[in-house]
Order: sequence, then C-alpha cells, then structure tokens
Amino acid sequence: MARSAEELVGQVVLPGDALFLPGHAEADSERLCLATGGPQKGRLVCGPGLRRGGDGLLVAKCGLLRYRGGGSGSGGTYWVDSQQRRYVPVKGDHVIGIVTTKAGDIFKVDVGGSEQASLSYLAFEGATKRNRPNVQVGDLIYGQFIVANKDMEPEMVCIDSSGRANGMGIIGQDGFLFKVSLGLIRKLLAPECEIIQDLGQLYPFELVLGMNGRIWVKAKTIQQTLIVANVLEACEHMTAEQRKQAVSKLLDN
Repeated sequence: MARSAEELVGQVVLPGDALFLPGHAEADSERLCLATGGPQKGRLVCGPGLRRGGDGLLVAKCGLLRYRGGGSGSGGTYWVDSQQRRYVPVKGDHVIGIVTTKAGDIFKVDVGGSEQASLSYLAFEGATKRNRPNVQVGDLIYGQFIVANKDMEPEMVCIDSSGRANGMGIIGQDGFLFKVSLGLIRKLLAPECEIIQDLGQLYPFELVLGMNGRIWVKAKTIQQTLIVANVLEACEHMTAEQRKQAVSKLLDN
C-alpha cells in the first residue's frame, strides 16, 4: 500500500514500501515525479536507498526517510538514511580502494563491495601508453565510479570530466586506513562538519573520506594519527557535548 512521502519523513521505512506525491490520494496512482536529467526546478530527485519502480518510487533498504528541499520552494531530494556497513557502489561516488591485482592494462581494486572494481591505467591524469602511472599491488587509490550497476562490473577513474586529477589518484604510503559506518561518512562529508572542526583544534592532519566507509588519516606523528583516528571512530556513538569534552581533555594533555 502506497503512503505519502511527506508524512513518512523522519520515520522508519522498509524495503518494498511505495511512496506517492504529498497531497495526492493513493487512488490517483500518482507517484513521486523523478528527475531524469539531474535536479530541475519543481522536480523530486531519488536519492540513496530509493529506486524507481515503473512510474513510482520504491524503498530499497531499511532506514529513516529524509528530505532536503530544493531551495526554490518546490522539488527537493528524498533519500533513506541507514547505518549499514556493507557498501553498494553508486555512480559518481568517491571511494578509497586497495589495488589487489594487475591484469594487463587493468587494475583490480577492492572497494568493499560484493565484487572488485576495474581501473584502467589510462584513467589517471597525464597517463599515456608510454607514460604509465606507477601503481603497485597494495596501493591505496582515491577515485570515483563512472560505471556502477547491478548488471556490470564497477569501473573507477582517477580523473574528472575535464581530465584533471582534482585530488584523486594514489594516496601516500604513510598514514592510517580504517573503516567506519556509511552513516558516519555522510556526517563527516556534510558542509561545515563540526566533527572535523573540533578535530582541527588538536593537530594539523590530512584526511581522505571515501563513501565506501573508509577513512585515511595522516598527522605529524604516529601517535597523533592514532589519536585522530580513535576520536573519529568514537564520534559515531557520541553526542556533540561528549565529543567536545573529549577534545577538551586531549587539548589539556
């Protein structure tokens, strides 16, 4: 039975639930109007955890239904906020992968999904047949998906649409890699994240966040790196006040 998306915002939704436009009766058979060519004025965009089912919108995973307005008083984005740890590749996601094998001109990269992603040696800035990137098994790669669906092998690149690296590529040998839930990653990637601002008071550090739940961090010393990593892991189960108290204690020490 289809239910109003507007009434379910902030509530738990289950896989298979159908959503229809706010203000329309179920008998109208009018579902959420989805944008096919990117966000448009007055159109609703289908986010993670939701998928198109015919002319309607179906819930694909369990979690809380969220909504963000389009800014013009109409449209916006619906998505499902869940705490899953298993990553499902999504086109356009920036992830951290681990090179596992070399197969001719293709590298196989472990991204934490059900199968490994492929990465061409030409998918790096400035790479040519003569000037190949120095990628070794075990290297950490920060890139984005250009192909990600249930019927095809995921494909990664380390360049944007202009052919520039734009921060993507091989991550340095030093540093510490660890895994957190996908929900925490989304919090850390939010604009003006308070968690990152609080940690910035401790030590200067480098941070790479992957939508697949992997975080790479590097500070001046190994001890500082481990402290930052431990605080990031603990933030998932701490309130804002508890986090500020923990940071204050570390500053005092």
